[in-house]
Amino acid sequence: MEKTVTIIGAAALPVGKWQSAPTAAVQVLEHEVLARLVLQATADAGIDKSEVQGMTFAQPRPYTAQKYFATFMAHYLRLPCAGNISEVLGNGMTGGFAFEHAANDILLGRSKVSLALGVNFETAITAREHMMSSMRAVGDVDFQAPFGITPIAWYAMDATRYIHDHGSSREELATVAVKNRGHAALNPLAQFRKPITLDDVLSQPMIVEPLGLYEVPPRSDGAVCLVLAEEEVARSSGRPYVRVRSRGFYHEGAHQISEVPNDMTALEAAQVAGRQAYDRAGISPADVDLAEIYAPCTIVEVLAAEALGLTPRGMGARYAAEGRTSLGGDIPICTSGGLTSRGHPAYITPLYSFVEVFEQLRGTAGERQVHAAELALTSAELGNYNAALVHILEGVH
Repeated sequence: MEKTVTIIGAAALPVGKWQSAPTAAVQVLEHEVLARLVLQATADAGIDKSEVQGMTFAQPRPYTAQKYFATFMAHYLRLPCAGNISEVLGNGMTGGFAFEHAANDILLGRSKVSLALGVNFETAITAREHMMSSMRAVGDVDFQAPFGITPIAWYAMDATRYIHDHGSSREELATVAVKNRGHAALNPLAQFRKPITLDDVLSQPMIVEPLGLYEVPPRSDGAVCLVLAEEEVARSSGRPYVRVRSRGFYHEGAHQISEVPNDMTALEAAQVAGRQAYDRAGISPADVDLAEIYAPCTIVEVLAAEALGLTPRGMGARYAAEGRTSLGGDIPICTSGGLTSRGHPAYITPLYSFVEVFEQLRGTAGERQVHAAELALTSAELGNYNAALVHILEGVH
């Protein structure tokens, strides 16, 4: 367990609408898209595909044509592995768990090089089918699902409570969407890159009050491959790489919304997981140079930033309004554009966060590069942050 895990290569599909309609004459196939990314990521890492000893996939959406996807991909890539071939599933944390499992293969000595990868296609599915599946997945089938409680409804309740408790406003929360779109405009992987104003955000149709169209995530397709390696492999490459400094995880024992009264805007799981990660890395939140937060809505970014100690409690929205969480600010958050603008291919969204941090800490983020970035934080969550997974990563040049 003394081994150290690093990220040495990455490749990602620009987030957008890639899934073919069932009636389309030409089909975009998930396995073909992901196979190309494996070749690009290993080339980026400076290794041959044959050096890969394990692959952990984020389980694809149920709409994916090919089942038993992991073992099929091993065959399609002609890639025998002695370490691990598997798929993992964990709601919005699925991509984070894929990263964890690939890292654990290295920590346990089962492989020197492992891939964390996945594909998420969902945009050609009917809204009815997608929503029915989502409600059965994220809610209590005896109570919440029959009454149509959706994730956006939870977040809207959080936003209303936050505004009441902290003297905030919808306008202040909406600045998070403007900030993220500004970051996305600089990111070639982002789904929405056209800059927007605060007036643009406030004029959109309401989805669940007080959250409008630009304050909630789109449906998105995407694919990512990350190359993880033991640090001796990373050092031998002679290239900049990213070291996984620590991780934290906590599940509060609640599924999405608990019937046990609690502080609905505190995000206890994020607080606990964040403290674990900071303590294990030997740092404080003030040492973090940037953060990629899993935040489906504007309010979630605000609450998670506060729970992780990146902004003071009750001040997250104000920090965004003042530009303090923008590029060039005190603590740049979601430099990729976040889930509202970079896009939200749900099962692999955490993998896109690792791609962004990898580019930032390697110094290859282009116009959105955070100056002298050395330490970064990523987070992933299980619905309304009833569970949180936090990683601290550092660049090595």
